[in-house]
Amino acid sequence: MARWSKNQVAALVARDIHDGAVVNLGIGMPTLVANHLGAGKEVMLHSENGVIGMGPAPAPGEEDYDLINAGKQPVTLLPGGVFFHHADSFAMMRGGHLDVCVLGAYQVAANGDLANWHTGEADAIPAVGGAMDLAIGARKTWVMMEHTTKAGEPRIVPRCTYPITALGCVSRVYTDLAVLDITPAGVVLREMAQGLDFAALQACTGAPLIR
Repeated sequence: MARWSKNQVAALVARDIHDGAVVNLGIGMPTLVANHLGAGKEVMLHSENGVIGMGPAPAPGEEDYDLINAGKQPVTLLPGGVFFHHADSFAMMRGGHLDVCVLGAYQVAANGDLANWHTGEADAIPAVGGAMDLAIGARKTWVMMEHTTKAGEPRIVPRCTYPITALGCVSRVYTDLAVLDITPAGVVLREMAQGLDFAALQACTGAPLIR
């Protein structure tokens, strides 16, 4: 099946972020977006541990582990960037000062409900972090994730079966197969990987798709 790579998905997200936006990149796949913004677009990248003005990942050998993102990955700081107390960072998140947050997810429901902190399994380690604050605090919540689980189960579902992070918050989903908008009318297909057939995409999506 035709798929985008993780970096191709990150490039699609970067393309859609508007100039001048303040954006939080969540742990995991979303951190790749920082490497694809390019010099022609001014975007302020925020991390919940108290950093704003991040740049792309540092070159090998140039890592500074006193300057990390929420996933404990070393980052770079652009001119004008700062780091500060995480309480102030959460005030930014909860106060509606972020234009977009890009989060990973286990599941997204057709109505925009998000599940991304716990699978509900007895031996799973929950990792809520600031996801709940971001999901309801940002003006737009986008998700980056693989379209299906390793077992081939859909991650876009009619209703989330995993513990909910936030209700009705997701407006757009980027996967390795497609870019989808979550709308009042349903899940709308914006674009899909080149060479992928719509029927094949629908077959691995748990909610009806609108073209």
